[in-house]
Amino acid sequence: MANRFDVRSQPGFGTIAIFTFALLYLPILALVVYAFNGSESLTVWGGLSLRWFVAASQNDAVQDAALRSFIVAIWAAGVATIAATMAAIATTRVAPYRGLAFKYAFINTPLMVPEIVTAVALLIVFSRVKVWTGYSGLGYLILAHTAFCIPFAYLPIRARLESMDASLERAAADLYATPWQAFRRVTLPLLRPGIIAGFMLAFVISLDDVVITEFVKSGGQDTLPTYMLGQIRRTVTPEVNAIATAFLALSILLVTVFFFINRKKA
Repeated sequence: MANRFDVRSQPGFGTIAIFTFALLYLPILALVVYAFNGSESLTVWGGLSLRWFVAASQNDAVQDAALRSFIVAIWAAGVATIAATMAAIATTRVAPYRGLAFKYAFINTPLMVPEIVTAVALLIVFSRVKVWTGYSGLGYLILAHTAFCIPFAYLPIRARLESMDASLERAAADLYATPWQAFRRVTLPLLRPGIIAGFMLAFVISLDDVVITEFVKSGGQDTLPTYMLGQIRRTVTPEVNAIATAFLALSILLVTVFFFINRKKA
């Protein structure tokens, strides 16, 4: 019997893997290390200290930006996940028909369009709406983030739906369950891991966005990423490293929580 192909046995695989991981994670490791730097310099080590974490936690501008980021991300991820769930069901629980592939591509268009194009388009539209309505609140940021978060939530939800056994839903219908009862008691429980994954992905994408937020936000509506960008343009201190490290810790926490939620029980 011929040996099965294993890419790990190919010459140079280990070297390439080590180089790739180093390229990905060494900059992040340097960022985390220098977040604990007691010096005011980004490159000169001044001893181990929590100084910049304390400074960031006591900075009113950081607190306001962080709270605003979470408000926008939670609303945008929630609305995007609901819309993505309905879109996923509408494009998977139907018989194939002409135009279905176009709808699938249309939903995922924001993934392929350069973000700067989306940002400029939203800026033009919202600038006119602001003139007509006189409203300049956070609603524009939430709508903008929702628009580009939908495909990120849609992909894991659709993937989960495609892997589910549709015969369970048909069995519920045969037992005289209404469409809503079948969805609530059969489809939704089975779909929950995909919905959680879609929400978390949309939440992180919204929380991390800079380009669209920078174009759409009004004065005094900085999110944490745009605040960090503004600080880097002025004076760079290890406080930015501390904020970025906190972002990293939050991302790891979300991934860990998702892992334990979806871990298969023995």
